[in-house]
Amino acid sequence: MKLITKAKVSDAIRIHELINSFADKGIMLPRSLSEIYENIRDYFVFRESKQVIACAALHISWADMAELRSVAVAESNQGQGIGDRLMEACLNEARELGISTVFCLTYQPVFFERFGFTQLDKMELPQKVWSECFRCPKFPNCDEIALICHLKVSKE
Repeated sequence: MKLITKAKVSDAIRIHELINSFADKGIMLPRSLSEIYENIRDYFVFRESKQVIACAALHISWADMAELRSVAVAESNQGQGIGDRLMEACLNEARELGISTVFCLTYQPVFFERFGFTQLDKMELPQKVWSECFRCPKFPNCDEIALICHLKVSKE
């Protein structure tokens, strides 16, 4: 059975393995295990027979802004639309929370552009976004591409 759910604390080690398998290849930024535990509520996971084979996170940055991060699908499971389903789960959660702007920093802009993200200069992102950059191994020489998506949210 294939299913998307919110991550559990017990999923953190597998999420860490997934993300860092791509970070080791230079196509994603690494995440520490402690960072994953601290932000476990941000993550969605995709399970196949109870095994986590993919993840994605929606990290709230401000009242109207969130970052989509750590979209990773095990190599043997790519090309099946799993990443698309995780993206939709994150974007739907952003809408439900009333977040109108979602951004990401990535080496894979084409994937995100399929969901309405457009490229912008990193310097156009609000300063609040940069608070976590100091922990990044690439700081201050970030070579990721910034993208942004404006969502329609209901005013309740």
